[in-house]
Amino acid sequence: MEALLTACQGTDSTEVPAKPKRSFYAARDLYKYRHQYPQNFKDIRYQNDLSNLRFYKNKIPFKPDGVYIEEVLSKWKGDYEKLEYSHTYIQWLFPLREQGLNFYAKELTTYEIEEFKKTKEAIRRFLLAYKMMLEFFGIKLIDKTGNVARAVNWQERFQHLNESQHNYLRITRILKSLGELGYESFKSPLVKFILHEALVENTIPNIKQSALEYFVYTIRDRRERRRLLRFAQKHYTPSENFIWGPPRREQPEGSKAPKTPAPPTSGHHSQTSMHKKPKDSKNPSAAVRVNSKAAEDKKVAPGEPGEETDWPSSEAGSEAARPGDAGRESDAANSSPQPEETIAQAPEKKESASPSEKDAERANRNKDCESPGETGSHDDALLQ
Repeated sequence: MEALLTACQGTDSTEVPAKPKRSFYAARDLYKYRHQYPQNFKDIRYQNDLSNLRFYKNKIPFKPDGVYIEEVLSKWKGDYEKLEYSHTYIQWLFPLREQGLNFYAKELTTYEIEEFKKTKEAIRRFLLAYKMMLEFFGIKLIDKTGNVARAVNWQERFQHLNESQHNYLRITRILKSLGELGYESFKSPLVKFILHEALVENTIPNIKQSALEYFVYTIRDRRERRRLLRFAQKHYTPSENFIWGPPRREQPEGSKAPKTPAPPTSGHHSQTSMHKKPKDSKNPSAAVRVNSKAAEDKKVAPGEPGEETDWPSSEAGSEAARPGDAGRESDAANSSPQPEETIAQAPEKKESASPSEKDAERANRNKDCESPGETGSHDDALLQ
């Protein structure tokens, strides 16, 4: 029997670990969070409800346990058994604008978030709750900028954290809540610390997948996410198994393909462009400028090593262009002047054109004058 167990253990130790995969659903959830829940988000509660704020002002207990925030902060601190096995408090301590497992907990509203940030009493207790949970994980907050370090009890708590993976969900919620309630800057130090312990010190190796798939992507600053991913890639072993980001979801068969703007190939544009050919040879700089701008847009492709892709989900992809969609705006800016340039240069060619060609050009210009909104509609399609 012992020989059999030894053989089995030997087999397990020589197995090559499977290459991890990133979850599309995790990426979609965190994309919505980072972009303020852009689609299908409804602030459904009345502004005068403010359950989360009233809880943090010690006016109501959290449900269903019936415990007030002051009791949690004074009596639950250091009671690791209670913090571990009670699953109804975390949604109240770290509220979000999304429903959690405790249906008694209320979702945050945008109005409540602003009121919470202005209430010093609530903010003070919120930071105490954050410190309490950090200590539960074996971490301590060391300054007002959010930097963290190992707590005195780190060895015991790291071992527990490495084995109790449901706490990774709690860390994701805590990070999200920090961003909602005005402490976005506290996220990066905590995520960097966890990545260091998981990848460099190897004290909590089981957490690295959650750190790369969830914790990093709660950070709204894209440059900071890139910095953390580069740090992780540098220390990840085996290095060939490192994944920069989640894959794009493939379009299911039978579904509608995304609408793409049609190229300006209408009759009058094509005729005018035929007359432009001699003109292009005299002044090739305009074509060179357009081609160089297109080349610049294609220079950085998403998914390259070192480039984390902040891509929207299939739902969020249908939104109009947002301020962060620089690539989409640059495409529209580069493409929109083209029809105007074509029309503007057509009259210069009138002298060398034959009488029949002059009539065709005159008819084309009349059509352009009759439909002045065509160029604008082309630009609008690029921005959808």
